[in-house]
Amino acid sequence: MRKAFALTTIFLIYCLSFQSVYAQDGDVALVPLPSLDDFTKGQDGWSLGLGLGIEYETAYEGSDEFGLELQPAGAVQWRNNNHIFYFAGEALGWRGLYSENWLLEGALGFDEGREESDSDDGNLDGLGDQDESFELVLQARRALTSDWRYWLVSRVVTGGDGNLGLFGVGRRFGDQVDGTGHEVNVVAVFHDSEYANKGFGINTVQAEASGLSATTLDSGWRSVGVDYSFRHYLNENWQVYGEALFEYYSGDVRDSPIARNNYETEVGIGFIYLF
Repeated sequence: MRKAFALTTIFLIYCLSFQSVYAQDGDVALVPLPSLDDFTKGQDGWSLGLGLGIEYETAYEGSDEFGLELQPAGAVQWRNNNHIFYFAGEALGWRGLYSENWLLEGALGFDEGREESDSDDGNLDGLGDQDESFELVLQARRALTSDWRYWLVSRVVTGGDGNLGLFGVGRRFGDQVDGTGHEVNVVAVFHDSEYANKGFGINTVQAEASGLSATTLDSGWRSVGVDYSFRHYLNENWQVYGEALFEYYSGDVRDSPIARNNYETEVGIGFIYLF
């Protein structure tokens, strides 16, 4: 993990050593946040960005196994003034800017679930495969400054497997208005009992099959986390992006036999071509 993170950091610093001349002043993003794809360059109508990224991440929530995974990147977007509708692989959504300091977003996403085979070491044997499901994601960001230097963020994820809520603060670095630069968020995450037990609970049938202790979690605090996003224009059409996440679990989650680590982490980098 340290080696992968170090290599990614070196690459991002290398990219930053070249000042891009392709990010035009007129390319105003809906909000200047690197964590949000905006391929419209300030123009109404259709836009398209396609690319590929690679992530080094935990095999599943609570795992102490890590691996590399290729991920598609980009989205099809349609902008109308302060509203963007998008389709990004496994998510169909909308985001809109209100009163210059409120960003609202809603998306229907896809949760792939968890399979026993996600653990190469057999740590999930006997727990069974979880079904795939759809999730509704609702998010709001409230800018605390006119240039979106600081903001409050809240997110709710709800579906057939329970509910998760996230609340935190963020900061943007750099003066770009085209959606490039750096961004950091610090958040606290909460879940209800259904969502908690989906990831870390073990019922009596699973306990008998796996040999692990039966475990039931209550609703409440799940974790604290820090996430980092980076985006940079290499030329008029190519973007490089990077992201890193660290999530430290609460005591209730750490007590689950499924949580073989006290934390979850991932780091990724990729390239997107704007058509």
